[in-house]
Amino acid sequence: MHINIYSPSNNLSIQVIMHSIFVKTFCIFAIMAHSAHSSKWYSARFWAYTLLGVACGVVSFKGFLLPNHFIDGGVNGISILLSHIFHVNVALPIIIINLPFIWLGYRKIGKNFALQSLIAIVLLAVGIQFVEIPAITDDNVLIAIFGGLFIGLGIGFVIKGGGVIDGIEVIAAYTNQRSKFTANEIMLAINICLFIALSYNFGLSTAMYSIITYYTALKTADYVVDGFEQYTSMTIVSSQYDDVKPVLVNQFGKAISIYKGERGYLPGSFDKKEDCDIIVTVVTRLETFAIEQAIYDIDPKAFITIQHIKEVRGGIIKQLRA
Repeated sequence: MHINIYSPSNNLSIQVIMHSIFVKTFCIFAIMAHSAHSSKWYSARFWAYTLLGVACGVVSFKGFLLPNHFIDGGVNGISILLSHIFHVNVALPIIIINLPFIWLGYRKIGKNFALQSLIAIVLLAVGIQFVEIPAITDDNVLIAIFGGLFIGLGIGFVIKGGGVIDGIEVIAAYTNQRSKFTANEIMLAINICLFIALSYNFGLSTAMYSIITYYTALKTADYVVDGFEQYTSMTIVSSQYDDVKPVLVNQFGKAISIYKGERGYLPGSFDKKEDCDIIVTVVTRLETFAIEQAIYDIDPKAFITIQHIKEVRGGIIKQLRA
């Protein structure tokens, strides 16, 4: 089902609407810039990550997603779907739909976050509007994978710069504070509705390929934001704990925490137990294998549990370098 709202004769009206939106958005930007006293929004780091992220986003939109009716999730996906249904430039819904989320970010997160997000979203819309990139491929698998890869890179780089180019994460976090549903559940529900609407308008196969695009973008953004140094909590229970501790501290440069505990309580020998030091340390996933091998060289029967953690603050996390 295609709904034709704008005909070619209305192109002038679309341009007038676009001009009005950009003018109003610039006014909002000016107000936020005036009220934001921090220099974060005009730092070199912010502009480097934002421009790189926007460039990746424009390549994804113009080179892969838009020519083939594929979508990503969130506001970007809603904007692409609306642009195809109503035959307007996708830059228009990207700005309009994101504005309420930017306002929520301004109220709930801070002025700098809102300002940095607004800059990134406007730059993305301007790039989509004025940069011409031909369709890179017509292979659906390549479109789904590389379209998701580039939009994921864009989302991740902009987040590292301090903003977002998809406001759906703001509304998910805001709603999560006021309901029993988690942010992931809210985003999943929104995206399910989005993919159902896509399948209704452009067919089930397009929706299925778009799910691949969304998943690729999600994982790529996670890798860009967290990197290969995603932190991991390692808990070690060993009878040779006095030998394990200096290896972690001196050989790998890790800070450790010690809990006084007991080991034993095994099936068939429940009454056998002994006191031990339970060692907890935080490592990166690149270091996990080497540390495990060093521990098992000391105690082949050591019990190790590994948990991925989202964020670590304070203490000594990375190895000190001279």
